[in-house]
Parts: sequence; C-alpha cells; structure tokens
Amino acid sequence: MSREKQFEARDLSASEYVLALHTPEDQIAVLLRNRSRSQTLQRIATAETVTGPDFQEWLKRENRAGSDVFVGMNPLKEGATSRSKENIREIRHVYLDLDEDAAASLARIRDSSDVPPPNFVLDTSREKHQVVWKIEGVDLEQAESLLRSLASEFGGDTAATDATRVLRMPGFTNRKYADDFVVQAHQQSERVHSLRDFAIREGSAAFSRDYDGDRSPKRLPAGHKSQSEADWAYARRALARGDDAQEIIRRIADYRADDKHDPLYYARLTVIKAQLSMMSPSAAQTAPLEQVPVNKPDR
Repeated sequence: MSREKQFEARDLSASEYVLALHTPEDQIAVLLRNRSRSQTLQRIATAETVTGPDFQEWLKRENRAGSDVFVGMNPLKEGATSRSKENIREIRHVYLDLDEDAAASLARIRDSSDVPPPNFVLDTSREKHQVVWKIEGVDLEQAESLLRSLASEFGGDTAATDATRVLRMPGFTNRKYADDFVVQAHQQSERVHSLRDFAIREGSAAFSRDYDGDRSPKRLPAGHKSQSEADWAYARRALARGDDAQEIIRRIADYRADDKHDPLYYARLTVIKAQLSMMSPSAAQTAPLEQVPVNKPDR
C-alpha cells in the first residue's frame, strides 16, 4: 500500500499548516490586509518565528481588529526585504484560488487524471476554496506556466498565478465578507510532486485540438517546455478519455515522423510512460507492458 493511501486526512491549525508548508528555518512572508482602514502590512520572518506563540498572538489581535491574514507559499532568500520574484529562494508549491463555482471546480480536480490529489484544501469562506500541491524540481518560469494552466483548466482566479502569491492562513476569520467564517485547512497528502505529475500545460487545449482534429498538426505552442513533454501530456489525456492505445501511438508517430529517427518506437515509449504514470506506484511496478509492433506503419 502506498504512503499516500496510508495517510489520514486531518485539519491543521495555523502553526501546523505553516510548518507543513515550510521548514522552521525558511524565510517566509506574512501579509495582513485591513480593508476598512485601507492598510496592508507585511512581515518577513522564519517559519519558526511565525508559528511561535508571540507572533500568533499578534496575528490574532490584528485579525480581531479587522485584518485578513495571509502566508507566502514559497520561501524567500536570506535577507530578503520584499516578496519579489527575484527574492524567491525556491518553488515549493503550486495552487489554485477557487471563487466561482468552487465546489464544482474542486470536484473536477479530485476526479481528474491530469493532476495529482491536492496536498491541502482550504475552506476560505462558505463557498470558496484554495487548493495547494507540494512540488519540487521546478523553476519559477515552469511554476508560473503550470499555475496559469491550472487556473485555466479548473476555473481558478487568473490573478493568483504568480509564484509570489500569498494565500490565507487557517484559524483566522475571513474579514472580506459580512459573516464570520474561520478559514480551515485540511491536509490530504504528504506526497511531494514533480512537474511530470501534472499532465496539463499552458496551451495544451490548442495542442490537443491539433492532434484530434482534421487539420495537420502544428508545432508546439509557446509556453511548453518541450515537445516530448507535450506528447506525454497528450497521451495521458487520450488514454483518460478511453482512446485506443495503438491509435494514440499511431497519431504521435505520425506527428513526430519528421524529427524522430524511429517515431513509432518513440511513440510507443511515450504511451507506456503515460500508462504507468496513471497507475498507483505498486501497480506500475508489476504491470506488463503492452506489446506493440515497433516497425514503422504504412503511411
């Protein structure tokens, strides 16, 4: 049984949530926004300091006085005095801010084979959510491309697609609305994801249309990191909707015939990798690989 399946979902306090996002020594941003006073205040401190009793008590006082409380999702460089992109030390998280039809969007995320299960789901008001995934091995440009793709695919707030974003801290009242709703955070996984766990990419809808329609395929749209990555993402989407594996292989082989020495062999490996990525880790280890002819098809 995988570690993710063994993990028991739990609700987190403010301090537990911050330390689930960051290590104690990480420099992180905490932002307070008081709309009634038109005031915004930002503090940069270690996660250990932010989760300490004195800092938390200060946040509670400010929250009672009308301030909303937010925390940065990616750690900052040592000595940083602002939450600029140049000051981000590394990418740790990607996320979605779901405002419109949030319940339906969250259900689509949970049912999707193109994204892994979220690590955290926050209830930010009675009908709104924020969704967070842990991620590693991506740079800022890759992260922001993925953020835009997630927002486009699942109806997230397109303004919340920058790597410097702050999201709500649980345990504090959302002061944006009239009712006193206390933000809640639910941890659902401890797994750290990589870019290849996300099959959607910026521009993927146009890419998919070129594969599936009657038009001749075009080259990769701007925003993709590599054509091979896009081929793999296409294979996952096609498999998820029930297309025949050998037909998917043929399409990819036809598409890459001009720039691959053995396009059919390449296409077969791409589809196998896509199939394995959609299985549980234990099933993937023992799954027999589908036997597909590797001779070049008639054209």
